Amino acid sequence: MAAPTTSRRGPGGARNMDDDNLTFETSPGVEVVSTFDQMGIKDDLLRGIYGYGFEKPSAIQQRAVLPIINGRDVIAQAQSGTGKTSMISLTVCQIVDTAVREVQALILSPTRELASQTERVMLAIGDYLNIQVHACIGGKSIGEDIRRLEHGVHVVSGTPGRVCDMIKRRTLRTRAIKLLVLDEADEMLSRGFKDQIYDVYRYLPPELQVVLISATLPHEILEMTSKFMTEPVRILVKRDELTLEGIKQFFVAVEKEEWKFDTLCDLYDTLTITQAVIFCNTKRKVDWLTERMRSNNFTVSAMHGDMPQQERDAIMTEFRSGETRVLITTDVWARGLDVQQVSLVINYDLPNNRELYIHRIGRSGRFGRKGVAINFVRKDDIRILRDIEQYYSTQIDEMPMNVADLI
Repeated sequence: MAAPTTSRRGPGGARNMDDDNLTFETSPGVEVVSTFDQMGIKDDLLRGIYGYGFEKPSAIQQRAVLPIINGRDVIAQAQSGTGKTSMISLTVCQIVDTAVREVQALILSPTRELASQTERVMLAIGDYLNIQVHACIGGKSIGEDIRRLEHGVHVVSGTPGRVCDMIKRRTLRTRAIKLLVLDEADEMLSRGFKDQIYDVYRYLPPELQVVLISATLPHEILEMTSKFMTEPVRILVKRDELTLEGIKQFFVAVEKEEWKFDTLCDLYDTLTITQAVIFCNTKRKVDWLTERMRSNNFTVSAMHGDMPQQERDAIMTEFRSGETRVLITTDVWARGLDVQQVSLVINYDLPNNRELYIHRIGRSGRFGRKGVAINFVRKDDIRILRDIEQYYSTQIDEMPMNVADLI
């Protein structure tokens, strides 16, 4: 593999971009294409899209698919549950030339589960194209990664650490990569991943197309994009449009931390009507709550980042298939994971930041379905809750007695 290249960037590694471009609104001239048929997509891909059950493109797909297919750099912001993963999958399937057995698109995600989900959706809608996709993620066998990559794949969907490792081992060859997608870009470019992403980026060809996707794009992230994007088309959703329509939000006032547990037990029958995700702020709390629920004879499963990958996979599979109804987890699960049946989210702990709130409650009511979110609120949390309400111009009411009827 060639050494890292310098590309069409100005001095200091930054691409030339006027500073006055940093007001972030949707770019002028973004077309709205209301059907998949009008997008000029390959026939076999259309078959896959309709076969997967998509009928018409979501708002973000109507606006972002064409610029991406046309080779533009794109920054797309859209709510949780609006089809961002399928948009990535669709555009990548369209761009890749399956006759060339080399990696042409690289998708980076912050969690292993999200990277695997993207792989799954892409394999499903790209079924008739015979597209080869491989999820390159930590916690899985390195030998298997090497074998798959040596054999040749068209697309790699992965987490930054493992992808970086594979590039440095020269197993993941980057010379044919023409598209880099950063999914949940705010998470990717903030703490933890930034260095790894820059590390990967150094090895990619100079004429690279870059696409950034996220539900939340804080200003400092957008400012950073000028370093590695060229005149991106911006498709942004205003913050007050970010509240998730169709999701009813409630709170339950609990005087003491200990009372949360009793409240949860009272709600258990309601949780199992459908499928529910319960969010805690720490791995320790997840383990503690799971243990307590089980010792009170409630059936729950749990997942967090410290568990071995095999166990995480098994739990995800059970939850997806509906074998388990209640999942207790940390924010590892808050981003981008789609399980159709989840229509109830409980914040056992209120999230540590406002952005996470939208990601968490967006696990319910996916793609226009109805959902309910219940927040457990102690006295000193009221302020945080009001802050969230204001920030998203939304209303969070006290939970009614008949909450089960709303799900």
